[in-house]
Amino acid sequence: MLISLVYFVVIGILAGWLASAIMGSAKGGLVRYFIIGIIGALIGGFVFRLLGLAAYGLIGELVTATVGAILLILLLRKL
Repeated sequence: MLISLVYFVVIGILAGWLASAIMGSAKGGLVRYFIIGIIGALIGGFVFRLLGLAAYGLIGELVTATVGAILLILLLRKL
């Protein structure tokens, strides 16, 4: 249980950081990266399911969360 929580937090922070770096807005702290990564994981999972895609394992979850976080950043920039 604790390992799953740590895994969840690490994926969220990495995905938020990657998305911020890719989108050129890499200024922020761990909390900001975590929030972007977690919301991005939800968005990415939703979009991947709509497209009929599936991602497994650490790399798959990281890619899904990062893609979702990029979409989140794009959406926030448009607003």
